[in-house]
Amino acid sequence: MPLSEPSPALLDALRAIVGARGWTAPDANSPYLVEPRGWLRGRAAIILKPASTEEVSRIVSLCARDRVGLVPYGGGTGVVGGQVALDPPDPVILSLERMRRVRDLSLGDDAITVEAGCTLHDIQSAAARHNRSFPLRIASAGSCQIGGNLATNAGGMNVLRYGNARELCLGIEAVLADGRVWNGLRTVHKDSRGYDLRHLLIGSEGTLAVITAAALRLFPRAAEESTAFAAVPSPEAATELALDLRLSLAETLSAVELMERTGLVFIRECLPDRQLPLPDQAPWYVMIETEGGPDSGAETRMENALARAVEKGQVLDAVLAQSGAQRDAIRDIRESIPVANRHERAVATHDISVPLERIPEFIRKFHQICRSVDPGIRSNVFGHLGDGNLHANLFAPRGRRAEDFRDRKPEINCAVFDVVRRLDGAVSAEHGVGRVLKEATIGHLQGVERDAMRAVKAALDPLGLLNPGAVLDGEKGQVQ
Repeated sequence: MPLSEPSPALLDALRAIVGARGWTAPDANSPYLVEPRGWLRGRAAIILKPASTEEVSRIVSLCARDRVGLVPYGGGTGVVGGQVALDPPDPVILSLERMRRVRDLSLGDDAITVEAGCTLHDIQSAAARHNRSFPLRIASAGSCQIGGNLATNAGGMNVLRYGNARELCLGIEAVLADGRVWNGLRTVHKDSRGYDLRHLLIGSEGTLAVITAAALRLFPRAAEESTAFAAVPSPEAATELALDLRLSLAETLSAVELMERTGLVFIRECLPDRQLPLPDQAPWYVMIETEGGPDSGAETRMENALARAVEKGQVLDAVLAQSGAQRDAIRDIRESIPVANRHERAVATHDISVPLERIPEFIRKFHQICRSVDPGIRSNVFGHLGDGNLHANLFAPRGRRAEDFRDRKPEINCAVFDVVRRLDGAVSAEHGVGRVLKEATIGHLQGVERDAMRAVKAALDPLGLLNPGAVLDGEKGQVQ
């Protein structure tokens, strides 16, 4: 049976669960109905903001009874349409923003238990007050929520050292599609009791359950940190540098970020208050970060590594942060690239990963695609060189608009995705599948993978209530 529109009686019952402060009516300007770049606009019957897991459970139970779809909503920062329902019937949007309690912090276990609506910044601040670190690091830390981070298995800049969100999560509390609550908030590091539901729900983008809380790993705060910003002549040099740094800096290496010159030009033009660490004259740049315990010699090891890289021709010029303020300024340049990109408005954007040694080949072929679209198309490739995850974006030639190339977008995406697959990569690395990338991702999996995923969905959400239209649903998504 298909899903239903919520009846007036159901809406009254849902409003009674959350109270006057816990719901809003959707309107044309509602931020809950649009993804960050304005490319997709969704629909909803009501936006609910429960304040507890018990309220989430009651909401899901009523929607299951009436076969009404639910879209879990975190910070709304996702860029693959996972949080916006595009097709009727209108669903209930379930925002976890009021669930922001830190339930527990155990220094003995190096673990913090938080509700799903806590922002990443909230968690990092709570950890820092106890001389601990939660190392998931993404630019939207002030607005993204941990429930969404886990639902999409978020990555970011420290994956090289600490892994994705999946590796940072010890346990989960979630409401299943029938309203039952699973309390898996364990802080033990080893648990081999059967299938791991925690890992099944992480990365499922709200299609299997609603994550309401999580137990997360903490780490001692680094006693020594070092951050460098280097100009490099080519992607080949940058890749060789990254491979050398893995050996020379070993366990202290936490991030290697690649930036095409275009990104720095955009920052200089769109965000003139930012001070560039180096003139934007080189074709490529790399940000390198290390961290370690007391007497790890992080800064000395970085200096020596950069000196060797200059001798080998991998680095043209470099600056090494001499203070915390300089370190923050260099980090801010890397984290400002997405902001500047939004000012410029992209023709098409891609979140891909390929084996590290094949990154130069991908960039070379990506530039060929850009030139085939228009000789003046501007490429802006940036991202996490250390783990092979790049964001490859195209921008209109100067004097023209992104809208002028909108009809070329499917052709561009197909060409980029074809290159990624031939290089044994993934067309969605850290942003998820959502509604935008279904055809490009799930539609190209092996048949046995698709069948297994559909079987899991059918087992945990047989009515198809949770985030309808996302990830699966026949793979008829709108290709980004």
